[in-house]
Amino acid sequence: MIELNEQYCQVAVNYPGTEDILTYKTQGVFLKPGTLVEVPLGRRKAKGVIVPFNLTQEDIDSIEAKYKLKAVTDLFDPEFALGEKELQLYQWMSKYYHYNLGMLVWDSLPKILKRPREVQLEFGQNEDFEFELNEWQKPIFETINSKLESGFDRFYLHGVTGSGKTLVYLNLIKEVMKKGKSVLFLLPEINLTPQFTETFKRFLDCPILTYHSGVTASHKNAVWKHLKKSDRPVMVMGVRSSVFLPIENLGLVIVDEEHDNSFKQNDRCPYNGRDVAIKKAHMHSCPVVMGSATPSLENFYTFTRDKRDNYFTMEQRAAGGFPTVELLDCRKHGDKKRNEDIFQWPFEQKSLDLLKEALDRKEQVLVFVNRLGFANYLQCRACGYKFEDPNTGVPLRYFKRKNILSSGHSDYQIPMPEICLDCGNMNLLQKGFGTERLQEVLTQVFPDKVIERFDRDEITNLEKLEDKLDRFHSGEIDVFVGTQMLSKGHNFKRVNLVLILGTDSMLNFPDFRSMEKAYQMLVQILGRSGRYSEEAKVVIQTLLPENPLFDFVLKHSFSGFYEYELAPREIGMFPPYAKMAGIHVSSRHRDKMVSQLSFEVKRLNDFCSKKGLEVQIFGPTPAMIERRANLFTWSVAIMSKDVNSIHQVLHVFKNYNQLDKSFSVKLDVDPYSII
Repeated sequence: MIELNEQYCQVAVNYPGTEDILTYKTQGVFLKPGTLVEVPLGRRKAKGVIVPFNLTQEDIDSIEAKYKLKAVTDLFDPEFALGEKELQLYQWMSKYYHYNLGMLVWDSLPKILKRPREVQLEFGQNEDFEFELNEWQKPIFETINSKLESGFDRFYLHGVTGSGKTLVYLNLIKEVMKKGKSVLFLLPEINLTPQFTETFKRFLDCPILTYHSGVTASHKNAVWKHLKKSDRPVMVMGVRSSVFLPIENLGLVIVDEEHDNSFKQNDRCPYNGRDVAIKKAHMHSCPVVMGSATPSLENFYTFTRDKRDNYFTMEQRAAGGFPTVELLDCRKHGDKKRNEDIFQWPFEQKSLDLLKEALDRKEQVLVFVNRLGFANYLQCRACGYKFEDPNTGVPLRYFKRKNILSSGHSDYQIPMPEICLDCGNMNLLQKGFGTERLQEVLTQVFPDKVIERFDRDEITNLEKLEDKLDRFHSGEIDVFVGTQMLSKGHNFKRVNLVLILGTDSMLNFPDFRSMEKAYQMLVQILGRSGRYSEEAKVVIQTLLPENPLFDFVLKHSFSGFYEYELAPREIGMFPPYAKMAGIHVSSRHRDKMVSQLSFEVKRLNDFCSKKGLEVQIFGPTPAMIERRANLFTWSVAIMSKDVNSIHQVLHVFKNYNQLDKSFSVKLDVDPYSII
């Protein structure tokens, strides 16, 4: 007798708008859960993945009474089939993030190539460590090491920049490797991978597998297949997508710079790579170690209240010293009446004097601003007309070198206009500043120095990134003018001065996390200075010197800011005192969408009242950028102390909403922002 699972299967289909799971015939062949398949879907074909099922003959008869069941048409390379734990992780994510399982799987897989190019994987050289663990690193290592084989657990390394967290990581990795197990090491961004790759290549004795957007599809195929076949420990290092790699014999997960919002994916399934990595460690019964100089407020709260035994502090630098921090009050010099003031704007004269002194000492300098371009926007002096992106309504930024106005939120750009498009006036005012403006000013002030930019406009791939860093480390570049890319994890031996501009815009941003983000950014940036010297300085230009945030930065307060920031979070019932989710709906028809979404909010509130759920639902409200590509987006925020109540509300909305089918809907669990 032929069993049902040899005649039928259930498939999570990679197609929006369909039911999550559909039933197909198998033509008498058992297809193991995790097998990647192609199936007919209406008049088209779609990709999918086989999922476990427990259908009875009665269920099959019921389905066949409604539909004519079709058969699976093709199978993909079995080397890419999902293992049991991989499929379980995807199923958990699909449920937690309320996202189509088939789409999630195929979004996360590498492009499957029939004829991938040969790729040489890198292997470690197994050198001895340069340094021994010091008196505060050693007990942390010994405590975590003693629990490496005790199953799942979470540990946190809260260590100042330069305190030697990497050395603790390396020693733990070595111990895990000795036990024949592999390690997953997650980083927030691609620009940190070169230095960690070099470190791991020197000191480990195993394959070093890197995985991120900067490597080729052939490289990704080679990594995937190596992990499927290898029976020896490997070191897997990469950005958030690395969490999906098929590492079977996993012994340790490390998430460095866990606070970084780059771990959160914004398009497709809005998952958090850090949180998925924790779930992956749980499924593999292995520990996860998180580390940062500036923890996320949620993790700081959790580990200082509920998991104190697993929270380790490293408050001293392994070498060098903490830089002194100076605030420059720009309000005193804001009139810019003199020609030299206009010439050097937005730099304060003292900033330029300090920069000159550092360069005279043959040191290198970092200059930070959190904006690209030459000017933030262009405006007519006569009629006030602003040049805006027609797709979003957001002001266009001016890029002088390319002589264009470009949008930061779409692909829209135009040549730099010579006259106002509204009144014909030729006098156009450039407002604000970005990296390009700072580079131009410094090039004029220091014509004999090499001033280069370190931002996403200049660095578009891994090769350019490595070239810039190599040239800076070798001394060919005197000053780096950069964005937030500069703040993350880099070791610069000859940098003892850092200038920071433009932080006020972050402090004025209408988001409950704005203070936390600004603090994390500032501490990470000043961490680039003084790693190899006791004489280092960070200068912050600001119009808001009285902001209490700066007190914590000036005093190098280790945890003072976090305790301070918890009070308003508790009053407002924001994380970590509550969980959050967002519903984002987009449509070309603004009024119709707002009307229908308002009705859905009323239905959700009625549902919560009926079920006795303590859930707050806010909105709908327009998104920060309401219009993109002629689509209007409005959002609903859901907050509750009970995460299960939030999931109930999202389940009801996802499955029973009466919104127009043309509307685009996105659910976001644990968002970084609710605006």
